[in-house]
Amino acid sequence: MPTRFERDYLVLLHDVARLMRTKADQLARSTMAMTRAQWIILFRLEQSPGLSQKELASILEVEPITVGRLVDKLEARELVKRCPDPNDRRIWRLALTPKAEPILKQMHVHREEFRKFLVAGIDRSLLEAMTNGLMEMKANLTAGENAADAK
Repeated sequence: MPTRFERDYLVLLHDVARLMRTKADQLARSTMAMTRAQWIILFRLEQSPGLSQKELASILEVEPITVGRLVDKLEARELVKRCPDPNDRRIWRLALTPKAEPILKQMHVHREEFRKFLVAGIDRSLLEAMTNGLMEMKANLTAGENAADAK
């Protein structure tokens, strides 16, 4: 029987997030010889084409130099290209190349399989309630950030 500590939702959120990252790392390495961080960059660029390396670093919560090294590797595989910003010569915008398309399709298949594995045995209504709760938690955590940004 789980202890009160093991049932604490803060502990559970941390543990589940850590286990998800570990499984995603294993999946990325074993299926495509990539890292989870590289996958995230490809997913983010698919959703928001033209992000700068600095913007991507902020999203990923890493230093810009880290993103630069990851992009170097993706660029070497011809999956991403750096494009100069038309308004600021110091900024590089990132774009997916046509070679990234089949990789992204494969990644989406793996992501969906992972999602099904993760929620196996969880009732749809419970999953919806969990999602709503997590969205509220995220809103609570980012409320201060959004207020600070508005000033």
